[in-house]
Amino acid sequence: MRFMMLMIPRGYESAEPGAMPSAEAVAAMMKYNEDLQKAGVLLALDGLHPPSMGARVTFEGGKARVTDGPFAEAKEVLGGYWMIQVKSRDEAIEWAKRCPASGNEIIEVRQVQEFDDFPPDVQAAAAGFEEMQQAVKK
Repeated sequence: MRFMMLMIPRGYESAEPGAMPSAEAVAAMMKYNEDLQKAGVLLALDGLHPPSMGARVTFEGGKARVTDGPFAEAKEVLGGYWMIQVKSRDEAIEWAKRCPASGNEIIEVRQVQEFDDFPPDVQAAAAGFEEMQQAVKK
């Protein structure tokens, strides 16, 4: 089973462009990332720049509209993620609990929807999805 562990740092929604974590926080996180890798569960990970450097594209009325960050209405934003492959939701939660996060950070654990999770009619509508997914992984 694949799970995303989503890092949600409180206050990051209003962080200035170029905001970076401390060297100490990065060192602790690197140790954690190495533990995930050594255990063979880490598939991918990345940190994200603050929303002040991003954009949102909305589609009201079928027309794309771009809004540059920061986003005044945002209460929680992503600061980064890990994609892991483990045997259960409980195992994913145990990995999240080991993260050296501060009291200002939340980790949301979400299972990835696999193709086989969908009913046959949805699988038929997504014909070619599995091949596309494999091509992207290469």
